[in-house]
Amino acid sequence: MSEAAEQRTVLVPEGMAGERVDTALAKMFGISRTSAADLVSSGNVLVDGASAIKSDRLIPGSTLDVSIPSMVDPLEVVAEVVEGIKIIHDDDAIVVVDKPVGVAVHPSMGWTGPTVVGHLRGAGFQIATSGASERQGIVQRLDVGTSGVMVICKSERAYSVLKNAFRHREVEKTYHALVQGHPDPSQGTIDAPIGRHTRSDWKFAVREDGKHSVTHYETLEAHRFASLLEVHLETGRTHQIRVHMAALKHPCVGDLTYGADPTLAKRVGLERQWLHAVKLGFVHPESGEYVEYESSYPEDLAAALETIRDAH
Repeated sequence: MSEAAEQRTVLVPEGMAGERVDTALAKMFGISRTSAADLVSSGNVLVDGASAIKSDRLIPGSTLDVSIPSMVDPLEVVAEVVEGIKIIHDDDAIVVVDKPVGVAVHPSMGWTGPTVVGHLRGAGFQIATSGASERQGIVQRLDVGTSGVMVICKSERAYSVLKNAFRHREVEKTYHALVQGHPDPSQGTIDAPIGRHTRSDWKFAVREDGKHSVTHYETLEAHRFASLLEVHLETGRTHQIRVHMAALKHPCVGDLTYGADPTLAKRVGLERQWLHAVKLGFVHPESGEYVEYESSYPEDLAAALETIRDAH
């Protein structure tokens, strides 16, 4: 294993039972399948202490030791136009995008795939704000596996104003989530602190010593196997909706990382969690007017929802 590398050790969760090593690595670490295969073939992945082969099938409870080699500049922004990113709104202060699944917001350790920041740079957008270059203009994030609407700041003033608005919970963040079963009550508030999972450094969990986290939900549709919820976030913790719904025993459909049923995920054709940022509302940092931007369901989520609606 490489000396100059980031070392990660995780236990294989139930949801990854039978998965190929390279497929599981891609899902767990948010890297491309090609990068995951390269890690395995270069001897940087051990399963229960033995060198892995990318086609090996995983058993729950096994220990994965992964060494991610350090690059010269792992956080360098690659300027490239990303197919599927839509620009919803653009002015001198902000740009609002519709982020597809499989795209990270900005570069990070272990991620070699496309990013929103790289797309904007490749498309010629000028982002002039303080902070690390790979995160310039970023005031919010969406998971790689979560799609939908998000805002990036182009000017220093917009960055300062919106960063404070997010911090003081003055931004209206609305998500739709398709969750397994039927939450009881059908609408409510989850107030439970979230922190890093004790056994998996890529997962989060409800913990007494975690950060204050509040999620409001309301059932829009109830079907035989799942319910469509509208979710409003008071706080913005990593994986917040996914962790809170899993804690209620109603994980997002397709979210194998947080205990979703793999059989149901396969039945509806999902390879990621059914979670979409449908609306974002805030006071515009320049005009002072309240603005709202929306994103419709992408094809994979729309198709999965129709399958659930048709199930009897």
